[in-house]
Amino acid sequence: MSVVSLTPCWRDQLPPADRGEPIVVGLVNNMPDAALRTTEQQVRDLLSRSAGDLPVSLRIFSLPEIPRSEAGRLHVGQFHEPIAALWTSHVDALIVTGTEPKAPTLEAEPYWSALARLIDWAEEHTTSTIWSCLAAHAAAHHLDGVERRALDNKLIGVFECDRASDHPLVDGGPSRWCVPHSRCNELPEEALVRAGYRILTRSPEVGADLFIREGKSLLVFLQGHPEYDSTGLFGEYRRDIRRFLAGDNDRYPELPRGYFNRQTAEAMLEFRERALRERDIAILPSFPAAAAGRHLTAPWRSTATRLYANWLSYLADRRAAPHRPVRIGERRPEPLPV
Repeated sequence: MSVVSLTPCWRDQLPPADRGEPIVVGLVNNMPDAALRTTEQQVRDLLSRSAGDLPVSLRIFSLPEIPRSEAGRLHVGQFHEPIAALWTSHVDALIVTGTEPKAPTLEAEPYWSALARLIDWAEEHTTSTIWSCLAAHAAAHHLDGVERRALDNKLIGVFECDRASDHPLVDGGPSRWCVPHSRCNELPEEALVRAGYRILTRSPEVGADLFIREGKSLLVFLQGHPEYDSTGLFGEYRRDIRRFLAGDNDRYPELPRGYFNRQTAEAMLEFRERALRERDIAILPSFPAAAAGRHLTAPWRSTATRLYANWLSYLADRRAAPHRPVRIGERRPEPLPV
């Protein structure tokens, strides 16, 4: 399998013709500057683990309306293609990430018009698109008027989700799996069902986790982050602590649920007590990051790999025989243990 790193001469790096035409996946990376590189590496790693013998190439695009620092603009200019290049390109599928919401409504975000155009384009021109977190909220809102709902507190942690419906995307996976979530809003499950969405995995804590909308393109919605590596939630938690210490947030962040082991959780809570007493950005260097990092794991990784393997197999089957019933499990390894 070959996942191509994007460079200005990316077309010269496609796999040889005798391996077949690669599945072309476009990543529209809308993540904040601090997570740009990390997100791209997480997606590359996940596709690499998932592809098996399928050749895959990755192209990375950007929405210019996403506010960025000078460093962020430099990275985008060097490693991303402009979104205008997508409109006249062929890609089999897209992965669209979210970004941190700033405005009270999606329509008030500076990038809304560009994102709405991308949603319409993806529905018409891709075999399938994965919408992640805020991008999932935006797509469901734009396509079907499903309104996101603010949560009382930020939902952050690793949560067990149950399979709610059978579908080739979850073939070979367990009936229950854990997945990271980190968000302040949700798409209510009852509203999704009324709008015709099919819930594939859910839990009482997170509601709808993975759900789909079937039409000209198979649209896949993730309210969680199965692409995260073991450090993803930790980075977000530390970022929120920094904001509290700097006075940008009034509330100290909640400990991510189901993520830290007992020893790490105790260290985090001890730092919390100091932060509440002193509340000064100067104490951030004493945050016990190194000790925590040694104990972080990603128990969702195998099932996330299965999900994306099924997705890539779906893309390959649709390319080979657009009208044949999909049998996603044909190319995949043995099912994961339940």
